[in-house]
Amino acid sequence: MATFRELFETVFAHRDFATVVEVGVESGQVSSVYADLGATVYCVEPSPDDRLRAAIDGDPRLTLVEGLSPGVLAELPAADLYVLDGDHNYAVVRRELAWIMANAPDAVVALHDVLWPCGRRDFYYQPSPLPPEDLRPATEDGPSVWHDGVTPAGFVGDGAFTVAAEAGGERNGVLTAVEDALAEDGAGWRFEIVPAVFGFGLLAREGAPGTDEIFAALRPYTSSALLGAMENNRIALYSRLLQLQYEARAHAEDADRLAATITGQQEEIGRLRAELDRSRTEIATRQRELQGLREELARLSAPRAPAAPELGPAVSQLGRAISARVRRGPEAR
Repeated sequence: MATFRELFETVFAHRDFATVVEVGVESGQVSSVYADLGATVYCVEPSPDDRLRAAIDGDPRLTLVEGLSPGVLAELPAADLYVLDGDHNYAVVRRELAWIMANAPDAVVALHDVLWPCGRRDFYYQPSPLPPEDLRPATEDGPSVWHDGVTPAGFVGDGAFTVAAEAGGERNGVLTAVEDALAEDGAGWRFEIVPAVFGFGLLAREGAPGTDEIFAALRPYTSSALLGAMENNRIALYSRLLQLQYEARAHAEDADRLAATITGQQEEIGRLRAELDRSRTEIATRQRELQGLREELARLSAPRAPAAPELGPAVSQLGRAISARVRRGPEAR
């Protein structure tokens, strides 16, 4: 909503706004815009983080209100200006408008996201506090301007919100909630859209202070065909950017998987090389052992010189005895 500072300056220039109730506070930056323009601001946020708390606590013109809209509206003073930029779905916006129209009929209501992507499609912040009967079948995929369906390459919530799986139809989307509020409760109320940055809507009752002057001052914005064409081009380019970002993430994930595969393969190659080195060392050891066994086998298998006869000395002695007897003659026998 900070983008619309120029529009809020125009609105404040044609009416005194003493009190502003801001539903959906973002960073608190835009809250100070209303305060700078002279208002006391009630900042409605169900789950403020530390940064938002610090921003609001540091500005005495701002009051943090922790709670869910529309239930919390009845706990606050009736405001001159309501800025609705909270849960972007039919059920919440319809109830917010019903309470404001009944209890603050002279208030001006500013609404964000009355065009694509929330105009005809519910968005649900997670976890959603809505009862099941107020929830349409939803998906974590997101819309794209290229088609009526949803895609993971569209306007996705990344866990922060889900969207209605189907666009259009009854009780679906912010703009549908505004139109039904006007048809059912809005006799005498006027609604105009500035076709920029997802759509800035302004709702006020005819005859309320400053209504005619505010809408007259905003007419160059609300009736600008150029501004509408530029917004259509912007969201087309934005949708294309979302698709390119999705594709880039997919390519990065593919690259990560490929890098992990390559790393795993390199580790496997290293393991196999180490195993090969161990095998080569073992083979060399076995080859040396085998060579030693071959040498031992060759030594054992070599032919040996015949052993000297063991009877040789005895035969020689016997020969000498026979010779001696022969020389002695028969008488010696």
